[in-house]
Amino acid sequence: MLDRIRIVLIGTSHPGNIGGVARAMHNMGLADLALVAPRCEPVTADSVSRASGADHLVHGARVVETLEQAVADCTLVVGASARSRTLPWPMIAPRALGARLPQELAGDGARVALVFGREDSGLTNAELQRCHAHVHIPTNPDFSSLNLAAAVQVLAYECRLAWLEEEPAPTEEPAQALATHEELEHYFAHLERTLIAIGFHDPAMPRQLMARLRRFTLRARPERMELNILRGILSDTEKLAPPRDDA
Repeated sequence: MLDRIRIVLIGTSHPGNIGGVARAMHNMGLADLALVAPRCEPVTADSVSRASGADHLVHGARVVETLEQAVADCTLVVGASARSRTLPWPMIAPRALGARLPQELAGDGARVALVFGREDSGLTNAELQRCHAHVHIPTNPDFSSLNLAAAVQVLAYECRLAWLEEEPAPTEEPAQALATHEELEHYFAHLERTLIAIGFHDPAMPRQLMARLRRFTLRARPERMELNILRGILSDTEKLAPPRDDA
């Protein structure tokens, strides 16, 4: 789970903060760092020194020009925001974010980005509007400004807690890919054809049979492998079905 969490820093102006973020990430087992249009040279003596043994993350950080490039492959993007915005947006607390991660990262190809803004001004409204949700660290309102590395440390800690609590037992099967919309539609067509062949379904008097079977199947969220098994059963059933005069 931790391998699929990306820390994204936008417009960082001090290389020491990049090093501090790398250290915070490595402390908590995170390794995916992306830098969007940094306002400083990422790899310097200061950033390497502040990384304190996590300088491989500084050297390996991906540098891109836009937020869109940094999160293009992510399925959930959460922006760290320290102030309220004029347009209400889904807001989540750090602990709730951590609790949500195991489910968000259960599917194949799922990836989460935690986005942090500039040291002096944070994230712009436009950048925040490119996030699915915002996370706010409930600091002392009289002194709410957090160092960038400290903010990353707080959220990275919640990520690690969630991983420790949800890490599956060795005997537990890994999450399988869910069936796609296209695969489900092929299954429903196959199912209806088979039910007609065995005389169970009469298209002239449907009685909402296929609609009810659709509702039942879609509610179950079948995995791709499960759907393949069901289609195998349908194929063998079709072979055994007697020929029908009205076929």
